[in-house]
Amino acid sequence: MKGVYVLILRLDNEKDIKIGKLGRLHFRRGYYSYVGSAMGSGGEKRITRHFNVAHGKNTTRKWHIDYLLPHTKVICAVFSPTDDDLECVIARILGEYSEALMGFGCSDCSCESHLFFTGGNITGEAGDICKGASGNESIIINPHI
Repeated sequence: MKGVYVLILRLDNEKDIKIGKLGRLHFRRGYYSYVGSAMGSGGEKRITRHFNVAHGKNTTRKWHIDYLLPHTKVICAVFSPTDDDLECVIARILGEYSEALMGFGCSDCSCESHLFFTGGNITGEAGDICKGASGNESIIINPHI
């Protein structure tokens, strides 16, 4: 199934992490929301890949998020089925009330970021944003790994 998703992550301790070509970035303790696209042929299988990277079952580093995932706890993925490319729309909305980590996850678009910091868990808000953008109910996918 194709769509767009928001990974909700928690970092329990602040730390500096090397993120590919972005270099070493400082991450504060708290919650992070990463917006991704599942529009390719694998659809929502990309979410499973993220869960596997976070849990050490996949050590391949292809995207910025792959460098952050092993340091976080994945709370869930908010998935919205759609045939429309809404990744950047959702990232812009999240950026209106979250703190963007400049340049993260957006090397193939003109967004300022696809990763956002908040002090608290915004799973509900992410679901509302995805539903508002796509017109479809969001599906919460938990990492049962």
